[in-house]
Amino acid sequence: MPVLHVNLIEHDLAVEPRLPLLSALRDGVGLSSPKYGCGLEQCGACFVLVDSQPVASCRMPCGDIAGRPVLTLEALRNEPEGREVLDALVGANAAQCGYCLPGIAVTLIWLARRRPVAWSEVVRALDDHLCRCGSHPRILRVAALLFEAESDSP
Repeated sequence: MPVLHVNLIEHDLAVEPRLPLLSALRDGVGLSSPKYGCGLEQCGACFVLVDSQPVASCRMPCGDIAGRPVLTLEALRNEPEGREVLDALVGANAAQCGYCLPGIAVTLIWLARRRPVAWSEVVRALDDHLCRCGSHPRILRVAALLFEAESDSP
């Protein structure tokens, strides 16, 4: 049984090693920020940080991440970069339904932790996320504000 280190807490879950991390996070740990979107690693709704890197949790087997640190928006929102990103997204009303926003926020927080980053890297990272409500223009405006001082943003 995989031992998962989620948000700085060790969870000894009785799950199959093949179970997707997303299922363990939602059903085993009880977290709600990572969402099931496409199940194909193509929409970004399920993004979390594993070893400080953004990954799609919908298809990553628990057995592949056992013992590696996993951070979700529940923990990242308490970091200075998390607060900055979430305040900017809320301040710009950059969500409509909000379903995609946790994955987008995780990616923006990851970028903010790595400053400085080039605008092209911001765009590439956000390209992994789909927003069916059409909030991408507002999300990109927030990203431009967050990263304008250190990048070639519009």
